[in-house]
Amino acid sequence: MHVIVVGCGRVGTELAVGLDHGGHDVAVIDKRNDAFRRLPSDFSGRTVHGFGFDRDHLEAAGVHQAQALAAVTSGDNSNILAARIARETYEIPRVVARIYDPRRAVIYQRLGIATVATVTWTTDQVMRRLFEDESVTEWSEPSGQVVLVERALPAAWAGHTLAPLADDERFRLVSVTRAGQATLAVPGLVGQEGDVLHVAVRKTDLDALALALAAPPGTAGH
Repeated sequence: MHVIVVGCGRVGTELAVGLDHGGHDVAVIDKRNDAFRRLPSDFSGRTVHGFGFDRDHLEAAGVHQAQALAAVTSGDNSNILAARIARETYEIPRVVARIYDPRRAVIYQRLGIATVATVTWTTDQVMRRLFEDESVTEWSEPSGQVVLVERALPAAWAGHTLAPLADDERFRLVSVTRAGQATLAVPGLVGQEGDVLHVAVRKTDLDALALALAAPPGTAGH
């Protein structure tokens, strides 16, 4: 996967290196040319001196081939501008923006932009949002047979009841995080775009959970 990282500070560097070591094709954009000194000598990605909201610089970073973009500079406005251009102009499916003011999260969520607030920031969190179709294990009981996993709600589930996920002997929806606020799953809960699900599931039934999420209510899978 080709991923663009906007910002080569501490977080951007860690993210770019992690993606590079994970086998992804990475391009890093930063307005300061000397910022790229943070990257190790074995970094195999490309670097672009410029701004993440400048189309020429984005295209130099391979935006037409990108499947994901993470805007992690030190400025909220720059990050959101880069993220909006990535989503709205280039239609990149996986976009994450780092924000310092978590009160803005709801606004950006409506634009289809996942955000991570600096106060709770870790590189792991942005990885989860870039690769939201992969299960992330949050907890495992001692035997390892039952785990609690985090999954982003697929877009096709928005507007549908989440009841099929809460009443299945193989897995059980426990809670939903919406606009940064977590709530326990209750009967009648309807999914919204941007929801993050926490599901208790038997380890042997992770594939069954993936299939259930791939087929929202009203489709052949339900």
